[in-house]
Amino acid sequence: MNRTLVHALAVSTLLAPSVVRAQVKIEKVACLGLPNCQRLGNGTVEVVVTTDVGPRVARYALAGGENVLGEVPDGVTRTALGDWKAWGGHRLWHAPEGNPRSYAPDNAPVRFDVTGEGTVRLTQPVEAGTGIQKTMTVKLDPTGTGVTVTHALANGNLWDVELAPWALTIMRGGGAVIVPQEPYGAHAENLLPVRPLVLWAYTDLSDPRFAIGPKYVRLRSDPARTTPQKVGIGDKQGWAAYTHGRTVFVKRFAHDPRATYPDYGSNVEVFTNGSFIELETLGPLTRLGPGEVVEHVEEWRLFGGVDVGETEASLEAALAPLLGPGR
Repeated sequence: MNRTLVHALAVSTLLAPSVVRAQVKIEKVACLGLPNCQRLGNGTVEVVVTTDVGPRVARYALAGGENVLGEVPDGVTRTALGDWKAWGGHRLWHAPEGNPRSYAPDNAPVRFDVTGEGTVRLTQPVEAGTGIQKTMTVKLDPTGTGVTVTHALANGNLWDVELAPWALTIMRGGGAVIVPQEPYGAHAENLLPVRPLVLWAYTDLSDPRFAIGPKYVRLRSDPARTTPQKVGIGDKQGWAAYTHGRTVFVKRFAHDPRATYPDYGSNVEVFTNGSFIELETLGPLTRLGPGEVVEHVEEWRLFGGVDVGETEASLEAALAPLLGPGR
C-alpha cells in the first residue's frame, strides 16, 4: 500500500478540535526544558509532542518507563538561516540533505490542534528560507502502543520544488538500529541485485559498530567512538527497529517500487556519532507545484521485556512475534 500522497493544499482547512474520549488523555507537561508540551497517554504508552518548537515528538515510552527517544536539548548547528537545535526526539526534514536548506530552524512555536480521538496536529509557520511548511499529525491508539505519525510538506512557493519527506528519529543512546536484509535467494535464480546499500564518503564498513549479516544490517551507538558513520538502504520490507536493553522500538512505512527515492534509492538511513544515533525513513522524491502537499506515514510500536540476544538467530526469534506473519 502506498501511503505517500500528493494533494492540493487548502488554506484554513484545519479540522475543528473535537472532544477526546477517555481512552486517550491529553494534558500539558514540560519536556526537554520546554514548558508547553502536550502528553498523549492511554495507560499503556505515552507520547509527548512539543508546541514551543517543532513540529517534534519529544518522548515515546511505556507508561512510567524511560524515553526510547534521544534527548539532546543543548545541541546546536549554526547555519545561514539561523541556529538549528537538535532538541532530541522525532522531527521532519526535506531531502536531499543540504545546508542550510535542510537545517532551517524550527525553534518557534507551532499551532496545536486536537483533530480527533487521540489525534493532534502540529503546524509550523512557512519556513522563511525555503517556502516549505511542515505539519506533523500524531495519533495514539486508544489501547496498546500503536502511534501513527503523518508527516506533511506543503510548497508555499510560486514555483515547483522537488523534495522528499524525511522523518528522523533520534534514539536513546546505547542501542542498535536493525534493518532487514532482503530474503535470501539462490545465485542461479537471482542474477540481478535486489536492493541498494548506500555509503557516504565517511562510511567505514570495517567499523565494529556495524554488523552485516544474511538477515540484518545493524549499526550500534558507542560513546567511545566519535567518528560518524552512516548508511542508506532501499528497504522493501517496510520496517526497521531499534533495540535498547530489553526494549524494542519498531517503525513501519510504505515502499513504492515504482518511485524514485533520494540518495541512490534510500528509504531508510542510519547515522551515529558517539552516543548519538538516528533511525530515519524517507518518502519518494516528489515534484510539488505551488500549493501542493506530500505526505509520508510511519507507524510505531514499542515492546518491553524483550531479550534480543547477541546473534542474528536470537534477534530473529525475538522479532518474529513482534512483527507478525510475513515479516
